[in-house]
Amino acid sequence: MWILASAALLLALVAAVLAVVALRRTASASRRPQADALPEDVHGLRQEVAALKQEAGDALRHLSVVRYDAFGDVGGHLSWSLALLDDAGHGVVLTSIHGRSEARTYAKNITGWTCEQQLSPEEEEAIAHARG
Repeated sequence: MWILASAALLLALVAAVLAVVALRRTASASRRPQADALPEDVHGLRQEVAALKQEAGDALRHLSVVRYDAFGDVGGHLSWSLALLDDAGHGVVLTSIHGRSEARTYAKNITGWTCEQQLSPEEEEAIAHARG
């Protein structure tokens, strides 16, 4: 009986040693560089990401809408100011003022988060919200 137990223990010990050797081989193989040129692919991907970041900077990504009642006798927040700006604060603020019998729409250029024309409080609020 003890011969059978000794053989089982020896077999388990050999299996454990083989498992450790196999794990070490797998770990060292995964650390070796692959045959295909991964650094070239990574360099190309970095260039693509940089180009996409540059293009996205010019996109009108900063948006904000402020709705309000321009006149005391008209409700429902039908008047609004919309700021559409890029990362540098260049873009436009659009304002539509609704009265009982007419609506007027205005557009003002924004450069560097400021405007040469006088802004209404609602337009300033829309730009501030778009800026974050």
